[in-house]
Amino acid sequence: MSCEYAKERNLLKFSTFACFCFAALGIGLGIWAGSMVIVFDGAYSLVGLALSLMALAASVYIRNPSAKNGKKGKSVSAQKAAVIESLVVLVKGLTVAVVCLISFASALDAMFTGGREVNAGFALVFGIVNVAGCLATYAVVRKHSGKRPSDILKAESSQWLMDTVISAAVLVGFLAATVLMMTGYGEYAVYADPMMVILASVYFATVPVKLIGESSKKLMSLYQESNNKIRRGVPA
Repeated sequence: MSCEYAKERNLLKFSTFACFCFAALGIGLGIWAGSMVIVFDGAYSLVGLALSLMALAASVYIRNPSAKNGKKGKSVSAQKAAVIESLVVLVKGLTVAVVCLISFASALDAMFTGGREVNAGFALVFGIVNVAGCLATYAVVRKHSGKRPSDILKAESSQWLMDTVISAAVLVGFLAATVLMMTGYGEYAVYADPMMVILASVYFATVPVKLIGESSKKLMSLYQESNNKIRRGVPA
């Protein structure tokens, strides 16, 4: 196994473990505190866990697709590896787009149904820990991906950046709610969190669009290249 692929696999394992920790923390504390927004944040991390496992499985398959009689199988062709990477990125992009839409719809619904009650003290502590953890994970993945990271690692990095921004938006919502309650505008505090989630969802909608666009173009290019080879009688 080359050094680059070993590094990629280790980064994906680290990312998967981090997703599991944030998912367990968010869902567990959210249920305990009765906070749906914290549960939702943990649920997003759970989605990230599934995506990271998919990326890790793809990386392992690309380097060792099969093992017979205790021997490692041959690595897949460069073209097949590119197709697998592009499909993984496409699925990531589509999933993140769905998360953006759900976040937006959930926050918009909260705006028109009385907002969201916030336990400011507890929420602030959780928000700070969550933002710091997501940012640290993003920094590690991005720093160690190298100057020319694979498409899978680029998508993984974008996923953590989005998680950081969404968590930061929720934290700003908690801070705004605290300030409103301290200044005598407590009735408006319930709208601070959904408003920040709406803004973050709209702002970050460009991330999945970019992932889907780039992976779709690459898949089309690979498809055309394969057809050209077949017409010339060259094995795809």
